[in-house]
Amino acid sequence: MLLNQVDMRTSVRDITEACSLEVSAKDIPALTAAADRILPGTTLSIPYLPGQDDATRLAAARAVRDLGFTPMPHLSARRIGSAAELESFVALAAARAGAERCFVVAGDPATPLGPFADSTSLIETGVLERSGIRVVGVAGHPEGHAFMSETERWAVLERKCRAIARRGMRPEIVTQFGFDADIVLAWLVTLRARGIDFPVRVGVPGPAGIAVLARYAALCGVSACASMWSKYGISLGKLFGTAGPDVFVDRLAAGLTQAHGEVSLHFFPFGGIAQSLKWIAQYRGRAESMRAAASSR
Repeated sequence: MLLNQVDMRTSVRDITEACSLEVSAKDIPALTAAADRILPGTTLSIPYLPGQDDATRLAAARAVRDLGFTPMPHLSARRIGSAAELESFVALAAARAGAERCFVVAGDPATPLGPFADSTSLIETGVLERSGIRVVGVAGHPEGHAFMSETERWAVLERKCRAIARRGMRPEIVTQFGFDADIVLAWLVTLRARGIDFPVRVGVPGPAGIAVLARYAALCGVSACASMWSKYGISLGKLFGTAGPDVFVDRLAAGLTQAHGEVSLHFFPFGGIAQSLKWIAQYRGRAESMRAAASSR
């Protein structure tokens, strides 16, 4: 059942005001140009992209901090060649960029370049907490994972969260971007029923060309079948236009209750940082206008 209109708009306001963004090293010039449109202290996640070395990623983290935001560099376990390489990067991220957050993924290589076969093995080294990391992000997959069954996904997520919490840090789950809010809501219900009560950032594609969204979905293994496109608000007859996440966020906000726990949004700005920020500002404005109108009745 949908929340009443005032409650729905309060929920929209809350999950957009606490949102985070994905910002790669190549996006720093665009980020700098748009910095005055982002709330100070906003968490900016810096992905571990192939072809970028540690110096580039550290420079990006430092730029994020210098602009007044909170850097959250990614660590790709299977791409890290040694324990010394891990320790050096995390220590430098803390010293140069004041990093107290990181996001840990297993990474794409089938064969690890070093000693870390998965996220948990990296977390268990103790390097993160020794370097002053307080929050560790891990991935959630409401719409499935290309190489893991549902049972395996839950087991891995629970294992990572336990390992992080046991070491005195706070787990934070960041989901892969998706197109079906109902699937996300159902996944959140299951997450909480399994006793995983940590904050969740729901991945949202920023507004972009539909062909661009389809390409990123294919690259990331995200489902994008005809029914999901339709639920996202995309007509199969208009695949050459641009789409924003209005329908997705509306449905997510309307469906959220206290039982879903702490939930915010994490934007993947596939259409560019400026375009995502414009969408967020417009959506917040629309939500506030609707709340004001409802309150005056």
